[in-house]
Amino acid sequence: MLILLPPSEGKTRPAQGPTLNPDFLRFPELATPRKLVLSALAETSASADAHKILGAGLSLAAEVTRNTVLESEPCAPAHQVYSGVLYDALGYASLTPAQRARADAAVVVVSALWGAIGFADMIPAYRLSMGTNLPGVGRLAAFWKAALTEPLNECAAGDLVVDCRSSTYAAAWQPDPACSAAVNVFQVRGGERKVVSHFAKHTRGELARHLLTRTGAEPSTVDELQHAAAEKWEAELVPAKGRKPHQLNLILPEDH
Repeated sequence: MLILLPPSEGKTRPAQGPTLNPDFLRFPELATPRKLVLSALAETSASADAHKILGAGLSLAAEVTRNTVLESEPCAPAHQVYSGVLYDALGYASLTPAQRARADAAVVVVSALWGAIGFADMIPAYRLSMGTNLPGVGRLAAFWKAALTEPLNECAAGDLVVDCRSSTYAAAWQPDPACSAAVNVFQVRGGERKVVSHFAKHTRGELARHLLTRTGAEPSTVDELQHAAAEKWEAELVPAKGRKPHQLNLILPEDH
């Protein structure tokens, strides 16, 4: 089982830790494109148009400035650097050692800066989103799609892919529709299903935690994934169609 997560928009800067060693990141074949994006980000972040290009308000000036010195910034595991609703709900710190080992193996974060990294990879806090058109690189989703196809296809081969990414990050790599499911979250309001954003992030984090902590064999097919999700939520599975993967719809009750 491979669980795909988006990075959080907000990131927690480690107070201390080793500096970046790209050789120790998962998917070492991405070293060259990572170096290109890292260099372009540093140059862009030092420019007069940095905040506009990166879509970062002036209140984030310290984070933008930090982009210029990422190679000397302290690093921590990705599951600590990424923070926010989804990661709080996943709750890595409260997992058992065995569950943490499972998370380190199963979770891949698709990133605008790194392309794709493992959950335990040591990284600094940075400011960059997949929707950015980065000077010298171009639109990052398109850039990474070319680089990620081969390594992630190989990583996912033979596994069920549980896709908890937002649409922006999903554009960077499309897993085999036959053995993958995109996770959607709805809430019943006034008797009708409504798409929710805040609860979607939280529920996807809860689903990832449930899959990592439940007893028994991990799901290996989309049907088994639906059954696992149904242990906690109303869950329906919409079959894959063409290039569109299966859709795992989690339905939250009206009083959620």
